[in-house]
Amino acid sequence: MVEINSPLIVPNRGDSIPPLEIRRAHAGSRAFVGGTLTTRSEREAQMADSLAPGATRPVGAGNRALPEEPDEFRLCFERDLDRVKHSRPWRRLAGKCQVFVAPEDDHLRTRLTHAVEVAQVAVGIARAANLCVPLTEAIALAHDCGHGPAGHASEEAFSPYLPATGYDHAVYGADVTLQELNLCSETLDGVRNHSWRRPAPATPEGEVVAWADRIAYVCHDFEDAVRAGILVPEDLPDEVRAVVGTRRSDQIGTFVLAVLAAIAATGEVGMTDPAASALQSFRDFNFSRIYLRPASLRQADRAIRLLRGLVDHFTDSPHRVPNSRVREADSPEAAAQAVFYVSGMTDRFALGLGVELLGYRTEDLPRGV
Repeated sequence: MVEINSPLIVPNRGDSIPPLEIRRAHAGSRAFVGGTLTTRSEREAQMADSLAPGATRPVGAGNRALPEEPDEFRLCFERDLDRVKHSRPWRRLAGKCQVFVAPEDDHLRTRLTHAVEVAQVAVGIARAANLCVPLTEAIALAHDCGHGPAGHASEEAFSPYLPATGYDHAVYGADVTLQELNLCSETLDGVRNHSWRRPAPATPEGEVVAWADRIAYVCHDFEDAVRAGILVPEDLPDEVRAVVGTRRSDQIGTFVLAVLAAIAATGEVGMTDPAASALQSFRDFNFSRIYLRPASLRQADRAIRLLRGLVDHFTDSPHRVPNSRVREADSPEAAAQAVFYVSGMTDRFALGLGVELLGYRTEDLPRGV
């Protein structure tokens, strides 16, 4: 323990500083804490005893591509969480659509608000199941950082330019977009494998995020479609309403309790029926009536043409990419750099460049609803 009235050791310096005069934010403040500060290593020891047997234990600086010194107070996964929250790829999610491209209605979800809702669901499950909460939250907040503008249409748009790997937002996010953050391998694994079409995550925390992602988007995408006037609550199939109702809070609550029931019954992450069947029916309905409706497919085609036009432009003119490291135009390196640049754009920035650089008319741009 670190006594609060003793000199603190500044991390990575090794020299102590004398007690300081203290200033308070508010006149008359008596925000007394008392006791001692708990160091990272002490918290690790506490968690080793308190977490579930299969939970991921934070250790030291964590397993990172580039070794680092451990933090004095923060767990390795808390450092990941902080880095994600302060990163530019995560902030740009505020300008990337969840379903509707560049929505004018500020209440419709963006990728950022989606990530926050996934984290809320995932942390609720992880806390009750005695899993590692900071790892769960870090994976959840970062899981969609590899998404390009205009949603899943960007994956089809970018894949031809990366013939060796294609463009999968989960893999690209972990291996490319977030690379500079030097996150722990467990965090990156959860991001890389959060999609159900990918291999199972290596940690139970990653598996919880995969369920939380599906729970969150199925429920809130339906709510957004109702708000956008595409659907009405009564459109939800009877077999779904009978299990989870029509209110998002009831739906999420039912699905979360079903995950916890599966963990309590089997010790493994899953979801009990009838909730699991209702979730599948709910998702199938969303695909039919929201994601794959004719109007949505027409906008996706427009988005694909726009994004490919931008990638072609920056492949032919790599010097126009900020801080470009590629000199040879129309090369695989130029194409990869162009994909990296365009995939990081917000919806509105990409739409604006379509007008400025490609000569698009405003009425020919992809629209949200």
